[in-house]
This record gives sequence, structure tokens and C-alpha cells, in this order.
Amino acid sequence: MKIKALTLAVSAAFATVAHGAPTGDSTITLGEVTVRTAQGGPLLTRNILTSVDVMTADKIEDKQVMNSWELLGQMPGIQLTETRMGAESGKATLRAFNGEGYINGIKVLIDGIPSNVNSGNQRFIDMVFPLDIDYIEVVRGTNDPRYGLHNIGGNINLGTRQGGNYTEGRLTYGSFNTRELQAAFGRESGGFAQNYFIAKQDSDGYRDHSKSEKYSLGGKWFYTTDDQRLKVGLTARLYEHDAEEPGYLTATEMAASRTQSPAKNANDGSERDMKQVAVHADWQINDDLLLSNKLYFNEYKEDRKITFTSYAVGNAPRQRRQWDETQTGLISNLTWRANAMLTLDGGINFEHQENEYRRYRYSYGVPTDFSATPARVQNDDNYTFNNFGAYVQAIIKPIDALKIIPAFRVDRFNGHTHLNTNGATAALQDYGWISQPKLSAVYNLTANTNVYANWGKTFQVLTGSSGPAYLITGQSTFNPSINTGKEIGVKFKPLAGTEARIALWQQDATDEVANMPSTGTTVSLGQTRRRGVDFQVSSRVTDKLTLWFSHAQQEAKVVSAYTSGGISLAGKEVFSTPRTITNLGAEYQADANWRFGLQGRAQGDYYIDDLNAKGKYGGFAVLDASVRYALSATTSIDFQLKNLTDYQYEYVWYDNFFWGGADQPMFSPAPGRSGYLSLNVKM
Repeated sequence: MKIKALTLAVSAAFATVAHGAPTGDSTITLGEVTVRTAQGGPLLTRNILTSVDVMTADKIEDKQVMNSWELLGQMPGIQLTETRMGAESGKATLRAFNGEGYINGIKVLIDGIPSNVNSGNQRFIDMVFPLDIDYIEVVRGTNDPRYGLHNIGGNINLGTRQGGNYTEGRLTYGSFNTRELQAAFGRESGGFAQNYFIAKQDSDGYRDHSKSEKYSLGGKWFYTTDDQRLKVGLTARLYEHDAEEPGYLTATEMAASRTQSPAKNANDGSERDMKQVAVHADWQINDDLLLSNKLYFNEYKEDRKITFTSYAVGNAPRQRRQWDETQTGLISNLTWRANAMLTLDGGINFEHQENEYRRYRYSYGVPTDFSATPARVQNDDNYTFNNFGAYVQAIIKPIDALKIIPAFRVDRFNGHTHLNTNGATAALQDYGWISQPKLSAVYNLTANTNVYANWGKTFQVLTGSSGPAYLITGQSTFNPSINTGKEIGVKFKPLAGTEARIALWQQDATDEVANMPSTGTTVSLGQTRRRGVDFQVSSRVTDKLTLWFSHAQQEAKVVSAYTSGGISLAGKEVFSTPRTITNLGAEYQADANWRFGLQGRAQGDYYIDDLNAKGKYGGFAVLDASVRYALSATTSIDFQLKNLTDYQYEYVWYDNFFWGGADQPMFSPAPGRSGYLSLNVKM
């Protein structure tokens, strides 16, 4: 890491001439901000945490994506893992946590409701479509005490539209016979607000055998009393996705055709169903005391058929996996604004999971016949997983220019599993109380320059349905992996309309585990270290032109480790973690009718195996362009051209990483140049 370069940059920021009032936070916002105040309401994340990015609706609502996690590719330092295998399409991660599914280090929430599946994967994100999103908020690092489970490297909250009076629709047609309809409706009157959303998307896909059909329904109903002291509401979402899986390609197959799907994958596919229902209640007990509660129910079901590789013997690579998971939880927070100098905030959460997991293996066939009797039942498991957590934090302002936030969180877990294949039962490992102290501070050095620092601990525990998460007879125990993170940075305004942030961060983990519950794979990485430098700037250059740029230089290494095949992993990079992530963009509003946009994003190559012996792959640099024309005050059309330069890139994984295989890289090619035409209506 170029610490000297960072020091020079921070020094330059300190010397910046002031152009406005102190911001009091270190948040960077991409898009037009709707001004909200925390006075008398819930605490805003940007006012209490020190490394936050927010992207608002105007940068989201008109973006054409096949899956909503792709929207995060516009944000600084976000790594996209684009697997593109049916419903299992990919993931967004940050702070050098990769998206392979082995180390799921990012907490996901929708309207503040936890939205990870048991393994930590982010599948619930796809329930939400762009036209229904009000903002996306990313908290980086280890200093957020509100969440425990999966909140290792940070969290992502997708806030959807609540209240307002609008009727909006978006109709899209584009490459690969993609058809999409989104419709949103909101009405608010007399203290009662209701919002509805429906979306339908069908596509033939870039590759052969990659058709996808999905729909999403949503509704929100909130009532606020005349005195504004009580707000209660219900949110509900329903999502279904049926998709074919084209399968991975060898290097030889990809050279022959990037769009082919080998015959062995002809029966591969996914059927995914998800539901989310939540009751919200905020009670302003008095002017200084607020009680906020959320009671939620999540359901995730999936039937996935997958053929990994081309070898013609055995049944290991031909699998059918079925998940049936439910989560019932409560989140309760109490905020007391004691005075101008002190605010206390604390809360508890409880989540109970009832889960089932089935894994079947099938005999060799081209294509595999998944309707036949399985050659082997690998998993037939029923398991529970319970989490209780509590936290408290104080927002202390001894002087106007300084804000100090000490915090403390604890979590505890228990559960039980039953393996129907052999009748074994076991309890979840007893990790005891997992303590997580945290401390943050922000200082307004000048009217437009804030320096900040944070330190904190988070944790990783094992998930899945069997050992080692559950103590099957003879199973070794695993300690929770404790992550200790620290960050220093500066946010500044070098010019009017411009804000920038530079940060240096590091995160050390003990006993980290690469854990893939769906394959029953657990590999101890030992002690790891992630560190990096982040830089980002957003500037409204003129009334017509907005520019933004970000660059993350990062690394994730094993410091001390168990051996892999008799070879120590110490000094090796954590697989599938690029060293660089870069974003840039420009938007030009030529006049009242015409708007033009460009956005580029790039990621560096990464090692695909734990020993760093099989080469680096997966880097890319793509450019997207858009043009929008307003036909009237209520109607517009836009055309988006994705991957403008037709850059050829692909997601890559190493076959034979954890299970026996063909000892070669396997590729999932990304789409080439593609275009989408949309009609937008707002009334």
C-alpha cells in the first residue's frame, strides 16, 4: 500500500480552501439528495457512521440491469462477481471480500430487514427492481454495531419508495430478446400511505440455453397519526424466477464459441421463489425518545440443477440442490436524544431459522437426467439456526466540530440439525457471547474538511446444515473468526459542488474459514489481512455536467494458515480478489429534453486458486453509454448501450478447488455489446 501517497493526499486535503458549512459527516452521495432530518425521527446512518456511500433514485430508476445487484457496480469499491448461471447470477461485495460464496462477508438489508440466506449469500436482492428503489446505502468496514450476523466487512441497505403520490411505468425491449415491464404506484393522504409495485422480465440470454423468466410483486401500507408520534406499516414482497443455466466452458470451448452451452448442461436450471413480509412500528414516546420495531418473515426456496464439468465418470459434478429456508425475526431499537451533546441508541435483534437442504447426485449423462432416480442422496438435512444480538452506542458531541461514537455489540448463536441420510443429530457449535467493541470519530477540521477514524470488531461463524457448523460426532470445533478493522480518512470539498474522500483501511481476521455449505466444503485459511486505499470524488461541474470517479487499491492475503495439500497458504492472496476496482462516469443534461451519460468500470485480474499457482484471470474494463429524450412532461424514452467497445471478458473459477475435477480454469463469458430501448411514463 502506498501509505506515503495517501499521506500526501490527506495533507493536500487539509490545505483545501473552505467553500461551505461543515458537513458533520464523512458520507459521499452519488445523485440528487432529498433533504431529511434526524431530529425527532430515526437516526440517519450518514450522521452516525464514518464510511458511508449513498446512491439515490435518479442514478438507479432508469438503469437497465438483468439483476439488481448489478446496480451496485456504479458505486465506489464494489466488486461484482458475475457468474451468470441462471438464478445464481452473481453478487456485489466490498472491502476485498470476494463473491464466490465461500466467505460471505457482506450483510444485506431491504428497508432495514435482514435479507441474506443462511449461508450469507445475497439472493433476496433480486426481489427489488430499480423503479422501486429510493436509495442504496453502503456502510464499509467494521464500525456499524447495528448488525452482527454476516456484517463482517460492511453492509448494504436497499431502501424502497414509501409514501408519495405517483404513477410510473417503464417498458423495455433490447438485446437477447429481453422484455421488461416495471410499474409503480403510490398514494398518500390523511396519514395513510400505500405503495404498489409489479415487474416482469423475460430474456433469451446472451448464451445458448440461458432463458430467464422472473416477476416481482410488492406492496407497502403505512399509517401515521395526526400528531406524527406513531407510524405503523406492513411491507410485503413476492418473487419468482425460472432460469436455464448455460454451464461453464473450458478454455477450448470458449475459444470455439463464447455463446455456446455444452450438451451436458441441457437440463440445468434454477427455480427460485422468495417472499418477505414485515411489520414496522415507530413510536415517538416523547420529543427525545423514539422506539422503533420491525417484525419480519423471509422465505427462500430453490431447486437448482447443475453440471459442473466434462469428465465422464462418477456422479460428483452432476447435482440437484434444493433449499427451503424460513427466517422469523425481530429488530427493536430505542433512541434517546438526551441533549445537544449526547444521543444514546441501543437495540436487540432475534432471528430464528427453520431450514431444509437436499442434495442429490446423478449418474453421468449427456445431458444429465435430473428426473431419474438419484445415484446418491448426499444431503437430506433439517436444521435450525438462532441468533440473538444486542448493541448500544453513544453519539457524543463535546464541541460542535467533534463527534465521537463509542459502541459495543454482543451476539450469541444456537441451533440443532438432523441428517436424515444417517439419522445423526447435533447441536450448533457453542461460540459463547461474541463481543464486538467499536469506536468512531469525525472532526470538522475546516468548514469543508472532515477527518475521521474508526476501529471495530466483527465476526464470522459457520453456516450450513452439517459439520463443522454443527458438532457431528468426532467433529473438530471452530472458534469464531474475529475481524478487527481500522480506517482513517478525510472527506473534503476542493471546489463548490465537489466532494471527495480518501481513506486508508485494514482488516485482520483470526481463524478465517472458506465455507461453502452447499458443497459441504470447509477450508481453514487461518489469519488473514485485508487492506487498501480508497479514493472517490463526485463533482457537479456545471448545472449541466456531473462527473464522478473512484479507485480502490486493495489486497487480501493469508498471514498464517493451515496447509493445503501439504503447502502453507501463508503469504498467498485470498482467491478471486482483484487488486483494483475503478469507476468513472459523466452525465450531461444538454437541455430540458436531452440527457447523455457515460459510465466505465474496471476490475483487475485475480488468482483463481488458494495456492496462487494457476494464474490470474477475470479482469475487465467496460464502458456503457446512454441517451434520454423527454417526449413530454410525463413521457420519455432512453437508449442504453452496454459494453460499448464489445470488450470480451468472463468470470473464471478453478475446477478442482475443493472437490475433485478437471484441474483447469472454467469460464462464464460476459455479454458483448448490447442495447436496450425503454419508454418511461411518470404521472
